[in-house]
Amino acid sequence: MSAVKVIRHQIMWNRLIAVVEEQARTMVRAAFSPAVREGGDLSAGVFDRQGRMLAQAVTGTPGHVNTMATAVRHFLSSYPIDEMAPGDVYITNDPWLASGHLHDVTIVSPAFYKGRAVGLFAATVHVVDVGGRGMGPDGNDVFEEGVLIPIMPLVRKGELNADLLTIMLANSREPFQVRGDILAIIAAGHEGARRLSGMLEEFEIVGLEELAEMIISQTRAATLTALSNLQRGEFESTMTIDGYDSPVVLKARLTVREEGLHLDFAGSSPQSSKGINVAATYTAAYSTYGMLCAAAPQIPNNYGSMSCFEVVAPEGTIVNALRPAPVSARHIIGHALPDVVFGCLEQCLDRGCPAESGMMWNPYLRGERRRSSGVAPWELFLFNAGGTGGRPGQDGLSATAFPSGIKNIPVEAAEAVAPIRFYRKELREDSGGPGRYRGGLGQHVEIGASDGSDLRFQGMFDRVDNPAGGRQGGREGLAGQVHLDDGTRLRAKGLQSIPAGRRLVLGLPGGGGYGDPRARDRQAISDDIADGYVTRESAQEFYGYQDE
Repeated sequence: MSAVKVIRHQIMWNRLIAVVEEQARTMVRAAFSPAVREGGDLSAGVFDRQGRMLAQAVTGTPGHVNTMATAVRHFLSSYPIDEMAPGDVYITNDPWLASGHLHDVTIVSPAFYKGRAVGLFAATVHVVDVGGRGMGPDGNDVFEEGVLIPIMPLVRKGELNADLLTIMLANSREPFQVRGDILAIIAAGHEGARRLSGMLEEFEIVGLEELAEMIISQTRAATLTALSNLQRGEFESTMTIDGYDSPVVLKARLTVREEGLHLDFAGSSPQSSKGINVAATYTAAYSTYGMLCAAAPQIPNNYGSMSCFEVVAPEGTIVNALRPAPVSARHIIGHALPDVVFGCLEQCLDRGCPAESGMMWNPYLRGERRRSSGVAPWELFLFNAGGTGGRPGQDGLSATAFPSGIKNIPVEAAEAVAPIRFYRKELREDSGGPGRYRGGLGQHVEIGASDGSDLRFQGMFDRVDNPAGGRQGGREGLAGQVHLDDGTRLRAKGLQSIPAGRRLVLGLPGGGGYGDPRARDRQAISDDIADGYVTRESAQEFYGYQDE
């Protein structure tokens, strides 16, 4: 291939990334729910005619992006691309075909140029409510958790499937937000297709075939080159987290091969009777993300790089739960998987891996608005992040959602859409695990009803009984706490009440420390004390710090 052609393909690749980023931006701008509009709880991507992901938007979570990357091929199995027509749009929220629980809808739109389908745009978005018990871990099977939509048309030749949308909205406690988000995804797919047509016109090509082969082959080769730096062999890691009513053991064996990485979760806990189970799609999504982050962090995420990673788990384990297992709160286990992967890679990667993360805590608040016409239910999905683990050479990040990458929903945005009030939201002193490189801090969050009414919330919190572990001599982060403002202790998981006049108080866990705390830089300790991150007493106990 000539140098000019190589450069031309690279420019086209960059343009394709810009096209799909505009797809995501359109979705964010048009969305109604705070989770999408403010938090970025979504994914967007462009695919070739075979259903291979060529580019993803920067905005989005690995759980959405990487499950979407495999879901598109299921759509094509049901609706071949040559049978699609301009204006068609398809949808599903099947946990085992898409993003792992019913609250995520995956929507696929074909893109046409000069009368031919040249590719597909896909997006996955977390919608606030799809009925049933609502999002939470209390379900006994998937049928209790909401309405399941098989792969089916949402729009046919520009005509919206109004019957399907009516059923979805009739089962939602927040139909206005759900309808707005669904229409935003459709609009984003149209915008992606419009911009792709402009790109093909500009570069005077009629399809993506040649560009797709270049993207996939070049990315795969670069990924394998990066993985060649790993020590060959088998490496095991085990981690225990809280689970629903008993601890969950996550065990992984990583095999480093010439053709890529193979990860096996044999030995992990059996699937639960409650909704913390993980479908295989979601397990693969976050495990692949962890392997790519640690072993090949500079490589783009697309079909080429993902083909270098294989993830398997025995059927019936908590990381490969079988239909119709409850899976609504699958993120609790799923977000722990990169830490398990890092435990393996720490042993074969020269530069090491971060300590364990404090994870994300996202209470689902629920209440009722009293109006002249009656009582209207409301739900609000909040994002709050613990601290990330200390890193080789750097402290962990405070109040940062790893591995999801979800942004915080501003207090003002949350209070604008629901009758709640934040009374406190600040970093949690002494929560970062001591280490040469300290773990990131968790948060103190205090929430109550702004009108003095009763509230209910779904607890989906972990690392209360099993805090984030350190690495290379680092200490564990501070465990999480869940209680009312009067000190009444609450369960970390499940639907619970906040009585009128009381407030929910969350103490989010910190990340584990990395390296021997006694080796921490003295000035860094002094700065931590001055900034209120570490108390003087903790500095003396864990770091051996003495005032000069």
